Amino acid sequence: MQAGIIGLGLIGGSMGLALKETKIFKTILGYDTNALHTQQALSLGLVDECVEFDEIQTCDVIFLATPVDAIIQTLQTFDKISTHTTIIDLGGAKEKIINAIPQRIRKNFIGTHPMSGTEFYGPKAAFKDLFKNKIIILTDLEDSGEFQIAFAKEIFISIGMRLIKMNAKDHDKHIALISHLPHIISYALANTVLSQEDPQTILALIGGGFKDMSRISKSSPIMWKDIFKQNKTNLLDSINLFTEELFLAKKLIEEEEWEELKAWMAKANTLQNFM
Repeated sequence: MQAGIIGLGLIGGSMGLALKETKIFKTILGYDTNALHTQQALSLGLVDECVEFDEIQTCDVIFLATPVDAIIQTLQTFDKISTHTTIIDLGGAKEKIINAIPQRIRKNFIGTHPMSGTEFYGPKAAFKDLFKNKIIILTDLEDSGEFQIAFAKEIFISIGMRLIKMNAKDHDKHIALISHLPHIISYALANTVLSQEDPQTILALIGGGFKDMSRISKSSPIMWKDIFKQNKTNLLDSINLFTEELFLAKKLIEEEEWEELKAWMAKANTLQNFM
């Protein structure tokens, strides 16, 4: 069997390496519109061969690992898909992608979101254990083919992932809070410091707290712009909820309500009991 990967950055490249470990596929083919990514993917051994888009369509399974807007565009161009082909998208927002799938390939399609990643991007960021022991969310499986569902589950289990099923609407609402909102906050924190008169002097003083909170501000602006765009409503709701908490803290500090502030922080401490 052959696997095809469209998009050879962190996620696509890591998928190529992970699939090689499973020995399920004879060949891993790759496709990327970025010539440098193609060259790097080959030199790093992320895939066995880079081919044209038409050849990718002949693979037994096709992974879509591009930014989410490009996933929607790519889905419209599939015109040589066999009834036995499995198409798996790996995007970080789901509802708009699900709604954009052409009916002719709906049974072929499995919508997923691997809850794994780093602040780095591009082929050089890929590594084979990115998905090991991580959660993979599978969405709206009731409209996918039985063969495609079984095959996708087999692949993800073989690379060490834990499976969770969810509908796309709930996925986007929940992920906005635990993934999309933290990225917006991290970008905002980084820009707050960078907008100061002498950011270099400030950054010379940083400790672990700032490093932890600002780490994901290094993430790909191209990828995250598309995710924020596709999950706009849920992200804005999350920002509003966060702003309410931030303004509550501001109010307690302004009014010197130190015991109430301590109770507010103690409540936040209990989050770890659920993790």
